[in-house]
Amino acid sequence: KMHLIPSGVLHAGVMAVLGNGMVINPVNLVTEMTRLREQGVEITPKNLVISSRAHIITPAHIELDRAKEIARGEKAIGTTLRGIGPAYLDKTGRKGIRIGQMLDIEDFADAMAVSTSATNAILARDGFEEVDFKGHIQQYIDAAHELRPFIKDTTVYLNQRLKAGARILCEGAQGTLLDIDHGSYPFVTSSSPTAGGAMIGLGIGPTHVDRVVGVAKAFSTRVGGGAMPTELDGEIAKKLRGSGANYWDEFGTTTGRPRRCGWLDAVMLRYSTIVNGYTELMLTKMDILSGFDDLKIAVAYELDGERIEYPPTTIAEIERAKPIYETFRGWQDDIMGARTADDLPQAAVAYINRIAELCDVPIKIASVGPERHQIVTL
Repeated sequence: KMHLIPSGVLHAGVMAVLGNGMVINPVNLVTEMTRLREQGVEITPKNLVISSRAHIITPAHIELDRAKEIARGEKAIGTTLRGIGPAYLDKTGRKGIRIGQMLDIEDFADAMAVSTSATNAILARDGFEEVDFKGHIQQYIDAAHELRPFIKDTTVYLNQRLKAGARILCEGAQGTLLDIDHGSYPFVTSSSPTAGGAMIGLGIGPTHVDRVVGVAKAFSTRVGGGAMPTELDGEIAKKLRGSGANYWDEFGTTTGRPRRCGWLDAVMLRYSTIVNGYTELMLTKMDILSGFDDLKIAVAYELDGERIEYPPTTIAEIERAKPIYETFRGWQDDIMGARTADDLPQAAVAYINRIAELCDVPIKIASVGPERHQIVTL
């Protein structure tokens, strides 16, 4: 389970970069680095760098995140309670702390004190317990000492590598429908997890991009609050989700919460396609659909008597939208050993082809199991 470090760090010869667009809890980052080292993964400044422009999550941000969720009551967003939203609020409010400030420990400690004091004032005003700054500061100072060798101007570094002919793979986080602008607002994250957001979050110009791969499951899932038109309950949802016994079952990576599951929502996927400008799609977890007699895809919505092809912009409209389904013949075969389209049942190929048609983008890869080699090239 990777939370902050790009998964590329697991591969030899890859430099993993934590970009300027991130908000980072340095204590959690050090913990993740230690855990990876214990599992035999090399973590040094030779294969991991951290942007000096990324922002820091403080203990007060975490407590404010929790307090805001409590205050929302039944309208809670369902955040991860890791302080991400409040950290981005401080960033856009021009009062955040940047990773680069950890290079000067005294300046960093002073900035932490000022930030915590300001957040504590908000907590006290709203009737919540304040954060004990002194109880946390040593952990953050220790983390700063550990992370200092990894900090650099990654914007300059990445563009130098591009000029030298290097290939850069930008790894997405969350999902397009959690985007602060394009997601199901207000049930969204506080950043832009889109292809365009990746450019801003790394400091790379769009002229360098030659391939945009959309990664979508063969069915729909969601963690947290907000409308989900194709959400299912009962036995079908349980089958899609899994029991939690396997690491690929549908439970939140960060929170451990069971994901909400439903039939594939092509309305949302179609919108994700135009927002990101996908050149191709990768469809994951096709193997989970084995054993269904019938499968469904939401090809459009019915909203107030009108058929619509793209998601409405307000949460109230999304909540009223009713999916219009197409039904497909399922398959009973175990497809986890498939490696080419010829190895797949005709029904599985038809299902994939229809998704590509609905989104007007080719599907080049489909995964048929949790392991890296369990993919079908189309």
